[in-house]
Amino acid sequence: MYHMMNILTILQIIFAILLTASILLQQRGAGLGAGFGGSGILYTTKRGADLFLYKATIVLSLLFFATAIVSLVL
Repeated sequence: MYHMMNILTILQIIFAILLTASILLQQRGAGLGAGFGGSGILYTTKRGADLFLYKATIVLSLLFFATAIVSLVL
């Protein structure tokens, strides 16, 4: 039981770091290219890296909350 709690704690830390990084790499109202000097004036749909970061953020947040609930129950 104690070993399982250590694994859950380590997983939560990893998910938290990855979730924070995926959120910080996104820019509100601009594409990923705006961070490198591109223009973010026009509205565009999410493509490529933007879409990947968007989906990764959703998956990481679900994994983080799932491990939090499991560790709470145990």
